[in-house]
Amino acid sequence: MITNGLGLGDAYDATLERIKYLGGSKPKLGMAALMWVCHSERPLNASELCDALGVEIGSSDINRRDIPSIQTVLGCCLGLITVSERGLAVRLIHFTLQEYLYTHTLFTPAHSIMAEISLTYLHFQFVKDPQPGPLASFSSHTAPFLIYASNH
Repeated sequence: MITNGLGLGDAYDATLERIKYLGGSKPKLGMAALMWVCHSERPLNASELCDALGVEIGSSDINRRDIPSIQTVLGCCLGLITVSERGLAVRLIHFTLQEYLYTHTLFTPAHSIMAEISLTYLHFQFVKDPQPGPLASFSSHTAPFLIYASNH
């Protein structure tokens, strides 16, 4: 609840400050999720976002253990993002948050970082040289971020 004349900007400031002090890798994950949700070319679904967040720039293949669950991502964002009922879209909680994030330029090279992550994903071994078998044909289950990375 916002009281004592505090506006949404103050609430966003306080929440982002709380994210910084979550501990461990949670602040980095929370801010990365906010960057993706704020700056993506189209709304990402939960699987796409989690897959993107699991990419380590410069690595040669994805480490599935590095892909966070959507519950972990939501927890690291402290309520600033939400997921539709069926996980079809991850969104900021309110359009004013997008305006706030744009004006405060928290993610200065956002599109550069997103491009690097997308290119890293496209160069992963499992994308360039799929092994025969069930993973040889890509799907939203085997490579959730592939369509976004290749189109944007």
